[in-house]
Amino acid sequence: MTPEQLALYAKKTLAAPVYEVAIQTPLQHAPALSERLGNRVLLKREDLQPTFSFKIRGAYTKLALLSPAERAGGVVTASAGNHAQGVALAARMLGIEAIIVMPTTAPALKVEGVRSRGGQVVLHGANFPQALAHALTLARNGYTFVAPFDDPDVIAGQGTVAMEILRQQPDDLDAIFVPVGGGGLIAGIAAYVKYLRPQIKVIGVEAEGSNCLQAALQAGGRVVLAQVDSFAEGVAVAQVGAHCFEVCRHCVDDVITVSNDELCAAIRDIYNDTRSITEPSGALAVAGIKRYVNQHRLQGQTLVAIDSGANVNFERLGDFALRAERVEMPVAAALLDTDQHRANRLGAR
Repeated sequence: MTPEQLALYAKKTLAAPVYEVAIQTPLQHAPALSERLGNRVLLKREDLQPTFSFKIRGAYTKLALLSPAERAGGVVTASAGNHAQGVALAARMLGIEAIIVMPTTAPALKVEGVRSRGGQVVLHGANFPQALAHALTLARNGYTFVAPFDDPDVIAGQGTVAMEILRQQPDDLDAIFVPVGGGGLIAGIAAYVKYLRPQIKVIGVEAEGSNCLQAALQAGGRVVLAQVDSFAEGVAVAQVGAHCFEVCRHCVDDVITVSNDELCAAIRDIYNDTRSITEPSGALAVAGIKRYVNQHRLQGQTLVAIDSGANVNFERLGDFALRAERVEMPVAAALLDTDQHRANRLGAR
C-alpha cells in the first residue's frame, strides 16, 4: 500500500467514534506465561468489552457513519456471534432496526447475546458462508448490509485496538500477534502500526482448519477454502476479505497456524494468568506466540497478544481442559521424570 493509503486508514482510525460504546481495554502483563517463554507477554484484553469481544469497535463505527436514510431503512448482517452482538448493541444505541443472520451452529450464548441486545436473529445455514449468502439476499429488500470484516469503516474501527496499544506501550514493543478470521482486525492493526511504527512486527495467527489469509498470501490472491473447521467458530471463515487482503499483503509480516489442541492450552494459559475464560478464537494470539517463540527461539522480547473474545458456551470447558492436557502432557511428563530422577539420586546418597 502507498503511504497515502496507510495515512487514510490511520486518519479514519483516529476519528472512529468507538468510545461512545466501547472501552479502552487494559494491556495486561501475563507473568506466568512470560516466565515460561522467556519473553515479556502482554495481553490486550478485548474480552472485557461490553459485548466481550473487539467486534463492537468496527460494528459501531460502521453504523455511526450511516446516512439518515440508511439508518431509517435498517441494517442486516451475518455473523457467527461476536460481530452479531456488536451490531445488535450498536443498532440499539443508535435506534436502528437490525436483522442478524447466524448459522444454526452458532453457540447458544452468542445467539442469546444478540437477542438480549435487541437484534432480530435469523438462524440460517450450517456455516458462516451460508449465513452470509442469506444476509446478502435480505439486503436486497432495502436493508443496508454491514460487513463483518470486509469494509474500510469496520477495519478502521478495529484499528483502534492498535491505537491503544501504541499509547499504552510507547516503547519496547517487538511484535503484535493478532487472531485472524476474515481479516478485519489484523488489517486495522497492521495499517495503523505500519504507518506509525513500521519496525513493530504484525503477525497473524489462524486456526489450522481455517487459514484463509495464509492460503491467500501463498497463492498471491484470495482463495476460497474447500472446507472450514468450526472448532474456533469466531474465525471459521472460508475467504479473507478483499479490503483486508489488500492491507495484509503489504503490511503483515508473517502468518502462522495453530492446532485446536494448542488453542485449548492457550485458553488455560490465559486463565492461569488472568482467571478469565477465553473462547478458542480469542486464544489464537497466545497460542501463536508460544509456537512462534519456540520456532524462532526468541528471548527477551516484548510481545502483545490480542485476547479477542470470551463468548463461549460453558459446556465446552471440559473438552478444552482435556485437549489442553493432551498438548502439555509430554512437557509435564518430562518434568516429572526429571524430578523423580533427581529424587532417586538424592535418596541413593
